[in-house]
Amino acid sequence: MTLKIEKTASRGTAIVRLIGRLTVEHLEEVWKEIKPVEVPVTLDLSELSLVSLEGVRFLNACEDKGIAVANASPYISAWMLRERETGKRP
Repeated sequence: MTLKIEKTASRGTAIVRLIGRLTVEHLEEVWKEIKPVEVPVTLDLSELSLVSLEGVRFLNACEDKGIAVANASPYISAWMLRERETGKRP
């Protein structure tokens, strides 16, 4: 399974649902979907089954840019936190 991207709108927010696997080859495609959106964006990860290290770093970068990341599985959330903490070390 590869990555499927679904876009919807809800209460002035664009919801971008990522379904399947988020790997390095998908990052540019996801960015192209969210970059031009003029309302707040939420990445819904409820149906994301696998993510690569590059995907985790991408998700952290999205959060740094004010893009909400919602409904991540516990393993993705924990990995994002670990990666963020690792990045802060000198």
